[in-house]
Amino acid sequence: MLVANKVVLRFTPTLVDKPIIYRLVKDYDLVINILKADINPSQEGFVVLEISGDSESYNKGLEYLRSAGVRVEPLSGTIVWNREQCLHCGACTSFCPTGALYLKRPEMEVCFDGSKCIVCQSCLDVCIARAVEVKL
Repeated sequence: MLVANKVVLRFTPTLVDKPIIYRLVKDYDLVINILKADINPSQEGFVVLEISGDSESYNKGLEYLRSAGVRVEPLSGTIVWNREQCLHCGACTSFCPTGALYLKRPEMEVCFDGSKCIVCQSCLDVCIARAVEVKL
């Protein structure tokens, strides 16, 4: 049976220079789609992935990640954007890696396309109006 799920992997500073994602592909024959990543030497990092493969390989791959010390979290919830609360400053649009939040031109108003959102939560910290939130 084929499995495909989106997950967030969180790496400690000691793990960021290890070929962990490579091992998922090579050793467990999983297909990886990197949706977002923030990895820096000597700092904690994270990767948002869509991982797919047969269920046995998928489960063994997640087991490998956990045994290597990677924190694995399901990518759950949805981003909700409150148009009435939004100041349309556009700050969130520069942090949205998928273009789910974007400026509509020439009106210069912020718009949200939920079908593009990967729930990376980058928009939460930059929205001064608190017009975006995560619903679990």
